[in-house]
Amino acid sequence: MTPRERVLRALHITSGMPDRVPIQFDLCQQLLEHFGSKLHIPVHYTHNFWEDVTFRISGNEIRTALGADVVVTGAGTPAGYEIRKDERGYWMSEYGILMKQGDIYVEPVEFPLAHAESVADVQDYGLPNPHARGRYDDAERLVNQYHDEYFVIGDIELTVLSLAEMLLGMEKMLLDMAMEAEYLQPLFAKCTDFQIEVSRRLIAAGVDAIWVGDDFGTQNGLLLSPEMFRKQLAPHYVRLLEACKEAKPDVVLICHTDGAVRPLLEEIHQLGFTVFNPVQPGVPGHSPADLKAEFGDKFAFWGAIDQQDLLPKGSDAELEADIAEKIRILGKGGGYMIAPAHIIQADVSPQRVEKFIELCLKHGRYD
Repeated sequence: MTPRERVLRALHITSGMPDRVPIQFDLCQQLLEHFGSKLHIPVHYTHNFWEDVTFRISGNEIRTALGADVVVTGAGTPAGYEIRKDERGYWMSEYGILMKQGDIYVEPVEFPLAHAESVADVQDYGLPNPHARGRYDDAERLVNQYHDEYFVIGDIELTVLSLAEMLLGMEKMLLDMAMEAEYLQPLFAKCTDFQIEVSRRLIAAGVDAIWVGDDFGTQNGLLLSPEMFRKQLAPHYVRLLEACKEAKPDVVLICHTDGAVRPLLEEIHQLGFTVFNPVQPGVPGHSPADLKAEFGDKFAFWGAIDQQDLLPKGSDAELEADIAEKIRILGKGGGYMIAPAHIIQADVSPQRVEKFIELCLKHGRYD
């Protein structure tokens, strides 16, 4: 069975059971460079303004060689774009966000709409050109190279809510959402318009799925109430997903949201999403058995392996027990693609990455 056939069956897109649970993982730069050197494969980076997305859509040659069953691509920076750092090491992104390199992640320093108060402020702000020359060169290349054998996902994470957060700052955005500030709906609409154009280009390139990503939760609960989600955000996701379906009726719609988001899962399902990622483990409401029992007929699950503590700090026996349990519960009858719940960082050794893949293969076979 090819990786493509395996994923199509596991995500309930085509009928029948896969031969095993498919595997997916993202690697940070240090791990990509290590495995690139070990495998004698050059690491190719598709740069996105946000670091997480860069490492979601880069290094596909490395990940597939290690055993990943999917290819993830997305919009890159335009042809000729270069980061120009000032004397402090800060740089201005395409979006007008002042950025710096933090201890682990790239961090925003200043937000272009930090002082927005009116609809006019939103109208005066311009997002980058989604159709800029060169932005989809890597996406088109990857689809042409891998589509016959692999399931290809188009990543548009930081889609609506999280993109607005990057333009406003989280505190301002959440406070203004609570106050229902007049400029917010036009801003969410502008973000949606931008992502519709990106989605259309990725679909035209030939991706099988669109991966929407906005974080609605924290480690303990929701960032916003279900009522705020329904009233202020849901209509924008409906419009986005309808545009994706219009462009490709059988496109697979994937929702990524970190945190304890169990209270929103029914709402997310009703929007039209059929895959839930990353199934963050260890947070309230995310018992694998409960999620499978309540939502197993509504979602395929993708993720669920802890990269915060288990992968970097747990023993091999603990990792094996967790992988076996997640496959046994979430993979029962299909409907599961195993993955860490976030990009594997440099605190995880290369040997541990290989052990993760080995254990997924060991326990993932269906009889």
